[in-house]
Amino acid sequence: MNILSVVEAANLNAVGRVVLNFYVTARQLFVSDSDGATLEGSIATFNRESHHEEDSNEFVRATRAADIPVDVIPERRRFDLSVIPALKTIVSRREPDIIITHSVKSHFLIWRSRLWKQYPWVAFHHGYTTTDRKMLLYNRFDRWSLPKAGLVVTVCEAFARELSRVARVSSERIRVQHNSIWPAPPPADEDVRALRARLRLDANERIILSVGRLSQEKAHGDLIAAFKQIGDANPNLNCRLLIVGDGPERGPLQAAARALRRGDRIIFAGQVHDVQPYYALADVFVLPSHSEGSPNVLLEAMAANVPVVATAVGGVPEIVANEKSALLVPAKDPKALADAIARLLADSELRQRLTESAASLVFKNHSPEQYVRSLITICREAARETRS
Repeated sequence: MNILSVVEAANLNAVGRVVLNFYVTARQLFVSDSDGATLEGSIATFNRESHHEEDSNEFVRATRAADIPVDVIPERRRFDLSVIPALKTIVSRREPDIIITHSVKSHFLIWRSRLWKQYPWVAFHHGYTTTDRKMLLYNRFDRWSLPKAGLVVTVCEAFARELSRVARVSSERIRVQHNSIWPAPPPADEDVRALRARLRLDANERIILSVGRLSQEKAHGDLIAAFKQIGDANPNLNCRLLIVGDGPERGPLQAAARALRRGDRIIFAGQVHDVQPYYALADVFVLPSHSEGSPNVLLEAMAANVPVVATAVGGVPEIVANEKSALLVPAKDPKALADAIARLLADSELRQRLTESAASLVFKNHSPEQYVRSLITICREAARETRS
């Protein structure tokens, strides 16, 4: 099977990592059919920043470093229809058995180019972002493109229901594939100590950690409000809130922290390359989102043996169960968030029970090998249906 993935990623964001990990794991597994046919693959992506190959973005550099064939299509703007001839040329040269698209623009280009009439097509829906009014409009393009895909894959049952309702995709043609997690080696003790020193954390401080893009749907404002409530209700509790990530809401969130007079107890670490030392510091991991799909950071925390408090939104309840592998609370409820965090900080037996259960779940249900085999099965199904 020869797969061409069309990806819009300028950096190693969640989608970029999913695509790269798929190919690297497939290569390691030597995935093959019963007749011995092997899996091959390549990536087509876009670069708006520069038209020079030597100035390619982080995602392209990572793809090349992994020795995955990649074609870079220069573009001038977010939805640049002039890229369609270049895309057609790449598809003709690569001769894929199946095309996988990732996110709204890639879906739209395959639909508009009419390549879906010539090649089996799987559209992978990772979820919608609502960063601006233009993106809200672009998301609606899926109503035209996704109904033409052979199969549509998404990361949770909640998104599958949304696709049926909003994008008018038949439920019979939707498949759910939760994200996987690559096991990461534990960080070196000296790296954790160095991080603690750099952040000026006392050895006896309890650390509440959140990792994610600082955007409205991630709801870090609710977490900051919950952190204030924890401090008000437990004045003797020595804890810090550590927020890892960056995004458009960073300024407003820092202003909110100052307004609540908790600025000295809340650390904004920004974007980091290696998050493992941060998990090693944490006593509790919190995912306060208003919407989620199959969050990688949740899987990372589970694999790192950090007890989890999360809002019961999107695919989160499909991954963890309340009181068994995490504490789940309603979204947009800072008090419930605060109560669950305080409860975990106070109960070591509960923390141990949740982390043991979560670690078992993540390695059982979210291994890279399982992910690759499942997605290849979906691709074969799409190819068979197209031929028939």
